[in-house]
Amino acid sequence: MMYIYMQPLVALIAGILILMMPRLLNYIVAIYLIINGLIGLGIAR
Repeated sequence: MMYIYMQPLVALIAGILILMMPRLLNYIVAIYLIINGLIGLGIAR
């Protein structure tokens, strides 16, 4: 349930970081996809 509230906050922080340092885009997207995959598979909660 907490994941629902965290997603917009994480997206906002990631957007700000990407605007400040565009090279972070690859890392932020990769980390986001890995975390999303783990949560989707039920490995992480």
